[in-house]
Amino acid sequence: MMNSREWMERAVTRIPGGVNSPVRAWNNVGMTPKFIDRADGPYIYDVEGNKYIDYICSWGPMILGHNNSEVREAVIDACGKGLSYGAPTPGEVDIAEFICSHIPHVEMIRMVNSGTEAVMSAIRIARGFTGRSKIVKFAGNYHGHSDALLVDAGSGLMTQGIPGSAGVPEGCTKDTLSAVYNDANSVAALFEANKGEIACVIVEPVGANMGVVPPKDGFLQTLRKLCDENGALLIFDEVITGFRLAFGGAAEYFGVCPDLVTYGKIIGGGMPVGAYGGRKDVMKLVAPLGPVYQAGTLSGNPVAMAAGYAQLTLLKSNPSFYRQLTEKGEKLYGGMEEILKKNSVKATINYIGSLGSVFFTEKKVENYEDAKTSDTAAFADYFRFMLEQGIHLAPSQFEAMFLSVAHTDAEIQQTLDSFSGYFGG
Repeated sequence: MMNSREWMERAVTRIPGGVNSPVRAWNNVGMTPKFIDRADGPYIYDVEGNKYIDYICSWGPMILGHNNSEVREAVIDACGKGLSYGAPTPGEVDIAEFICSHIPHVEMIRMVNSGTEAVMSAIRIARGFTGRSKIVKFAGNYHGHSDALLVDAGSGLMTQGIPGSAGVPEGCTKDTLSAVYNDANSVAALFEANKGEIACVIVEPVGANMGVVPPKDGFLQTLRKLCDENGALLIFDEVITGFRLAFGGAAEYFGVCPDLVTYGKIIGGGMPVGAYGGRKDVMKLVAPLGPVYQAGTLSGNPVAMAAGYAQLTLLKSNPSFYRQLTEKGEKLYGGMEEILKKNSVKATINYIGSLGSVFFTEKKVENYEDAKTSDTAAFADYFRFMLEQGIHLAPSQFEAMFLSVAHTDAEIQQTLDSFSGYFGG
């Protein structure tokens, strides 16, 4: 049996960097990434057979835990009928109706294959609807790797130390305006300086690609007000928060209604899928109904739709799951706070619901600049220790931790014991 290092030696000869997404590289923690063989519940197992409590959860979508039996059976049943048709299927209609009937701000929805594609399409619709070109995003918010949005992006770009990206012409980003997260005045200033030119404001309602950074009270509400006053659309990028903070995502959690919303793989039970939706008058512009073109040969894949429908119906029929996730978050992240306080450690815990992160800075983290004060070398040392204790974390200071319904008090306590062991408690 080959170990992770041997798999990596093979991978780097054929795959750039040996990984198919930069966030999977462990360069910044000085290690070879673990190659995963299987996962179940709150656990993930590497090719050497080591078992870890998993707080990546496939970067969020495994909210029910890995390999949920009902989602798995839905996938097996769908696979028995065929893998892809390139034609309309009943499953696409079922999941679209289900989402639109339970999410008030989603009147129409279009399935795509990734969060990047969903965001790229939502931006195009906003421009088509308003007849304007400029968009506002926030430093440290990551909205996928489309050209126009690789400006002050967080997540993997922060980890890799890349300020933007080679291969992106200046013309692709000239209409992208960058604001300061949690500072509505910075957005107001952009509207003032670009009167009648801004098509939309796109925001992660909870910043989760610079570490977890919740919005200040009133921040999202003020964005709603500014967009209304200036004839711009408000887009919530809920690739991470959608169906996780609440069934209705951050929009429900904070009581703010966006014009458009984007979702990621959580609506596919972890399979490759994304979606964008919102107001009917805006969504009616999408081809073939309207003049805004967007297409995807594999969009609405029947296997992904079956997995997503199974997961979403489970979440909707079990509202207690969200209460449980909040309680688990308070136990885990609140417990971490107590350990740091007890040991007078200069680090900060940010969390909301089941999302959380540890920043190796004593500074209160409210935006991108605050997050960048973190000691990444200290994080790397912490990461290595926790991995040795059987705790599987994202290999970056600037990624979130994700809890699932499958995490029990036993896993949380084991994690807190390891956390305490690292900080000397």
